[in-house]
Amino acid sequence: MTQTNTGEASPGRMTEAEFRSLYKQLRSQPPWGPSDRRGALNYLTPAETLAAVGEVRLGRAVSLAAPVEVQVTPDNPEPAQHRMKGPPAAEAGRGLAFGMDRIEMNIHGNADSHIDALCHVIFDGEMYNKVPAETITERGAAELSIGMVADGIVGRRVLLDVPRARGVAWLEPGDQVTVEDLLAAERDQHVSAGRGDILLVRVGHRQRRGEQGPWDTAAIRAGLHPEVMVMLAERQIAVLGSDGNSDPAPSVTDGVEFPVHVLAINALGVMLLDYLQFGDLVPACEETRRWSFLCVIAPLRLPTGTGSPINPIAVL
Repeated sequence: MTQTNTGEASPGRMTEAEFRSLYKQLRSQPPWGPSDRRGALNYLTPAETLAAVGEVRLGRAVSLAAPVEVQVTPDNPEPAQHRMKGPPAAEAGRGLAFGMDRIEMNIHGNADSHIDALCHVIFDGEMYNKVPAETITERGAAELSIGMVADGIVGRRVLLDVPRARGVAWLEPGDQVTVEDLLAAERDQHVSAGRGDILLVRVGHRQRRGEQGPWDTAAIRAGLHPEVMVMLAERQIAVLGSDGNSDPAPSVTDGVEFPVHVLAINALGVMLLDYLQFGDLVPACEETRRWSFLCVIAPLRLPTGTGSPINPIAVL
């Protein structure tokens, strides 16, 4: 057992054998057959989407994405490149002119908000539902790509604020969110995540980064303990997101660097939303005393992409 930053005991390390046993257990649970390519999005049916519309009370839209960064930082050594094109606007003369620019970015970086497609994680040579890794080539992903959600993901989103439940501003890098943490947050916020929900777990990563500056997130960060995935599988969660990337670092699993990614994406078919920003959402939730809301996720239409930048919108 290890200690959290509140002094409470949390689950300790997992051996590779224990992890593989859990992986096998979770991988055997999805009931949709060998041809399924939607994964846990099967839980988010039109009925769940219609019900989520009832969460709207104020008609207020709030972005959950962080601004795209173009500066090199310890957690973003290859930031997005934003360049202007054409002659400077100041040189525009009489008549029509255009401001033009282009952007290039690493979709799966440690700073920008993005969604991981089901083809993103390969484990033992296979992706979700035993799709072979060979389906990803230099041309992109032939199966399980982000193109699967070209029409977007619209549903009920539940935000569980773990630091709030613990009485701290954020979880320190390396700390782990436990099942008890999520249950405590649900009790504290009078909300419950269930079938077809888009679950967001706040660890306070963005707030700490904003107040203390960026650090080497690849080396140390707060995240979920792999055992949490058992609870989320039982709850039939459709999508999982965080203001971190859901996995703690260093890894708590021997021989596996991103155990939550493997269990969520590869075993359960749960897409992950990484490095979101809740700075505007949390005050709104506290003001309205409501922690569930309608959410719209619209990835770029990348037919063979392994993920996409995103700007999820909460509608309160």
